[in-house]
Amino acid sequence: MRQMLEVNDFNAIRLGLASSSQILSWSYGEVTKPETINYRTLKPEMDGLFCQRIFGPVKDFECACGKYKRIRYKGIVCDRCGTEVTRSKVRRERMAHISLAAPVTHIWFAKGVPSRLGLLLDIAPRTLERVLYFAQYVVTEVNEEARQHALELLNQEIEEISLSRETEVTQRIEQEEHALSEAILALEDDKATKFLGLEKELKDQVDTLVKEAQEVEEDLRERVGSKLRGKLTFHGYEIGPRSAEITDELISGIKEALDSATKDAEKLSEAKKADIDLLTDAAIQQKRDQDFEKTEELRLEQQAIRESTVKEHEHLVKWLEKLRDPVQADALTVMAEIEYREYEERFGLVFRAGMGAESIQSILERLDLDVLREKLQEELQSTSGQRRKKATKRMRIVESLRKSGNRPDWMIVSELPVLPPDLRPMVQLEGGRFATSDLNDLYRRVINRNNRLKRLLNLGAPEIIIRNEKRMLQESVDSLIDNGRRGRPVAGSGNHKLKSLSDLLKGKQGRFRQNLLGKRVDYSGRSVIIVGPQLRLNQCGLPKKMALELYKPFVMHALVRGGVAHNIKGAKRIVERAQPEVWDVLEAVITERPVLLNRAPTLHRLGIQAFEAVLVEGSAIQLHPLVCFAYNADFDGDQMAVHVPLSYEAVAEARQVMLSSENLLSPSDGEPVVAPTLDMVLGCYYLTYPGSLPEDQEQPRVFASSDRLQMAYQLGDIALQEPIKFKVEDEFVDTTVGRVLFNQILPEGVPFRNELMDKSKLKELVSNIHRDMGNGPTVELVDQIKDIGFRYATQSGMTIAVSDISVPTTKPVLMAEADSHIDEMEEQFQLGLITADEKYQSAINIWTDTTNRMQTALYDALPPTSSLAMMSNSGAKGNIAQIRQMGAMRGLMSDPSGRIIDLPIRSSFREGLSVLEYFISTHGARKGLADTALRTADSGYLTRRMIDVAQDVVVQPGSCVDEGMPIPGIWLVDRPGEALLASLEERIDGRFTASPVAHPETGEILVDVDEEITSELAMEIVKAGVTKVHVQSALTDTSPRGIAQHSYGRSLATGQLVEPGTAIGIIAAQSIGEPGTQLTMRTFHTGGVAGLDITSGLPRVEEIF
Repeated sequence: MRQMLEVNDFNAIRLGLASSSQILSWSYGEVTKPETINYRTLKPEMDGLFCQRIFGPVKDFECACGKYKRIRYKGIVCDRCGTEVTRSKVRRERMAHISLAAPVTHIWFAKGVPSRLGLLLDIAPRTLERVLYFAQYVVTEVNEEARQHALELLNQEIEEISLSRETEVTQRIEQEEHALSEAILALEDDKATKFLGLEKELKDQVDTLVKEAQEVEEDLRERVGSKLRGKLTFHGYEIGPRSAEITDELISGIKEALDSATKDAEKLSEAKKADIDLLTDAAIQQKRDQDFEKTEELRLEQQAIRESTVKEHEHLVKWLEKLRDPVQADALTVMAEIEYREYEERFGLVFRAGMGAESIQSILERLDLDVLREKLQEELQSTSGQRRKKATKRMRIVESLRKSGNRPDWMIVSELPVLPPDLRPMVQLEGGRFATSDLNDLYRRVINRNNRLKRLLNLGAPEIIIRNEKRMLQESVDSLIDNGRRGRPVAGSGNHKLKSLSDLLKGKQGRFRQNLLGKRVDYSGRSVIIVGPQLRLNQCGLPKKMALELYKPFVMHALVRGGVAHNIKGAKRIVERAQPEVWDVLEAVITERPVLLNRAPTLHRLGIQAFEAVLVEGSAIQLHPLVCFAYNADFDGDQMAVHVPLSYEAVAEARQVMLSSENLLSPSDGEPVVAPTLDMVLGCYYLTYPGSLPEDQEQPRVFASSDRLQMAYQLGDIALQEPIKFKVEDEFVDTTVGRVLFNQILPEGVPFRNELMDKSKLKELVSNIHRDMGNGPTVELVDQIKDIGFRYATQSGMTIAVSDISVPTTKPVLMAEADSHIDEMEEQFQLGLITADEKYQSAINIWTDTTNRMQTALYDALPPTSSLAMMSNSGAKGNIAQIRQMGAMRGLMSDPSGRIIDLPIRSSFREGLSVLEYFISTHGARKGLADTALRTADSGYLTRRMIDVAQDVVVQPGSCVDEGMPIPGIWLVDRPGEALLASLEERIDGRFTASPVAHPETGEILVDVDEEITSELAMEIVKAGVTKVHVQSALTDTSPRGIAQHSYGRSLATGQLVEPGTAIGIIAAQSIGEPGTQLTMRTFHTGGVAGLDITSGLPRVEEIF
């Protein structure tokens, strides 16, 4: 127990994954009921979220049922209620657990960017989400033997199906061929029959002819010797002419005619036979063709059957071939519900698949990180581009898990830890209502869903209901860990988002930034600030009442030590009654330790400075006017916080490092932060302004000593701005009374400043004196400047009246001229000679030119001694652009998108704006305000990110290389034409050389290697005509940790060589972040008046980083 209390005695903290066994080892019991407390008895419910048996007693040394009370029973566990008799404080430490009916994923690892689980398993985050939330199945295991066997069986099945289908078609082909041969036979038979008929017909015909011939022959034989009555023919053949004598020879002619007729009959029969042959052959060919077509169709069908059978099973073959074990192949196979049903039915023995965190857990449990590491190393060596990039990311996670000894399956939660009840309290409000931590609601949702899932599993509910319940359990655990990371956030009463465990940690209001890094402290106060012009630079005015409260313990100690009070109790009474002796003691006590003043937002280190407290009446903190710039404070109601350093180390650091008189220069650019501003500048400008001689005086009066001069001035004998001759050292110079008075406050040894002191001159003066004389004289000087500035600003009586602002007499002429140009442009546009863009651009140019001319006219007409001119010229406040808006014209404005409106505001504030002009003006003004609000948040975030990156960059002593080794560096080259680049002298000042700097003509070594270039040496180098210098730089520093002293060079905050151990990374981040708030996001300055378009705003700075 004592070790647990030693919370400050540790070296490091490491966050890791907790295994289920570890979570159970933390736990004091399982929470099984969603109830919190009994609303009748107001006692925690058993096994609920506030159960006393699990978390410990609500009252010290008293069990839940009241059987054991008081400390004497300490450590006893009540046999009736099971509560251990101990302190109630254990309810802040004891954890419990919820045994989940189904494992769930930890949303940080599943949904983060990048998704750690997704990278580890090499699966797209969206696909992983679909698996985890029961939309898709993932293959968890593959039996390689069964897969090969299934593949063989599938190929066999394809072959068998193809064969059976092909056999059918083969039979049909055979049938077709058989039918063809039968048809051919029939045709041949028909032909033979026809041939027989023809032969019979021929025979009959020949017989008829023979018979006829015999009859004719017999007739003629009977009439031999007689003459023919007419011409004798036989079937077209002539036997004898008319009147021919019938002889034997004539009768023999009948035989010849018979032979010829017989031949004719045979020929005719042959011709008929040929026709029949031809027709039969054609019919056979036709049959054959028809049969070929049908057979071909069937053969094609046969081929298609094989292809379709293969195609039908192709996706199955491909899927089986691609299917690999997710662990061995390092590739996950994901499928939809329909696909799973199909594959599971066919290949149930080949693979196992599932949904939700359970499936992912089974894969992660089998994952061998060493094997995966070797595989990724091979991939890193053999691949390039995108694949290599991904392998690198995966390798990083695998290595982190291996080195830390965490198992990947611990990212899946099966035992959910429950926060101790006193860290998620429930308090009773008046009226019987209860206020409770949002976590209780989120835990209740988890327990309800978990119990329902258990019941459904016991009942053997359908898969789809179980699946839905598991998904709901996953979602409830998600919203407990990080509400709103996925889907709609769970809202409580009044529709406000419930604060989850992540919300308790993250952001400005989270545990880290609110409670651990930004604790509230004792001995602090807060009040409005007012100006304290009588204070010294290292002082602040602390209200008496506040000081007494802040220094209360120290005052009480001093009262006891001084014998005023006998004990602390008595001292407390004296302090609370504010007896007179208390104030004297307080005066003495506050000298022992300074106070720290802080103004929010603390954008850079000058946002907190230390001051010696001075007791003042009233309730407001008084602040020295010169430290306002560092704090970016003004006196329009700003508040500041006061802190008292307690330990000796803190007091010493406050005095030596944080005192405002020790922080005169800005750490970002080395410029003075205590340079006079506003009234002080105006006072000094008025004081050193050269007036004219009185009318009755021709020559300036001569003064040899400042005493004589001062006496004359105080007697009213001479005016403040009157020109005089004054003896400086051994010669008389033309100057003014005011300038002599101003020079009296300068430290000894500073040459006489005979010039008009405006803001830049005063800043230069402070900078030079700090460089030449150090902190002490500078502090004295700025306090003197403050006093003299305020005094003469008061004496000057500067005011602004409406009458001071006059409208230029040339305004009507200039406006008429601009109008005529605009009309001309409009006419050209109407004629189509110019485009709308050109017209717009011309209008902008015309009005910008008119505004500038009017500004010049106004400035020329403004008397240099007028209040407005003096305020503007001195740099105290305002500029000519603002005076122009008051006196000449407001000019062009920009709309909210930053586009310039080509209709200008013609009036000035002196003349008054029309309604339309006023409306246009509001655009820019409103955008300015909106931008400022948004910009501040963005800039703060950018600063925090930069500090996070650069916080470990600290200064290491000496150079970054060993003595005698070549020093790396960069060449700084003089570029006179570059307007944005500082001069070479400014850039090398304060740096250390990386190689010697020689005179370009004589070869003389001006600065040796690894030596500091002082301001004098920098001037000498440039005078010698050196155009480039090799210097050490943070860019080329080779130190393993931080940056070497010589690479960094001079600290801008002190003007000395940077001290080892300085947190230069944080200084650099703050130096960019602090002005980042002032950077405009394309906003046109001066209340939206169109001017320089600043594109290098905050978004551009972020882009660069």
